[in-house]
Amino acid sequence: MTIDRVSYTLDSTLDSVNKAEQAAEEAACKIPFEDEDCHRIAMAVREAAVNAVLHGNAYDPKKKMTVSFENTGESLVIKISDQGRGLRDEDIPDPLAEENLLKQSGRGIFLIRSFMDEVHFRQLQPGTEITLVKHIGHPSGSAAEASK
Repeated sequence: MTIDRVSYTLDSTLDSVNKAEQAAEEAACKIPFEDEDCHRIAMAVREAAVNAVLHGNAYDPKKKMTVSFENTGESLVIKISDQGRGLRDEDIPDPLAEENLLKQSGRGIFLIRSFMDEVHFRQLQPGTEITLVKHIGHPSGSAAEASK
């Protein structure tokens, strides 16, 4: 079986976030996932790319964001990394906690987790890598419930 892989190195700009989102939708629909899953995957990638550019790289023009897509035949595996100060999974606040309900930000990781089957964080030197996995042929149970 052939494994399809593509990787992009992008600037720390909102234009790069848009490119990552578009590439995600194209990769997902090519597999093919259902239209609804293609949109959810693209939204998850957008959230992760915004985190990389805004929170990770702080729009620093010297820092890059890397986005890769891999079709393993069983899953679409997406990795997004930044060159920022790093993020630990345990430092992410719970957006459903009472003290966070009215905050304007902080729901990106929650959305990513509800749209994807697996989400993993890895510390880089420097930066953070987030891996998003969507299994092919896997129903979107949690994502469907989260969108109601």
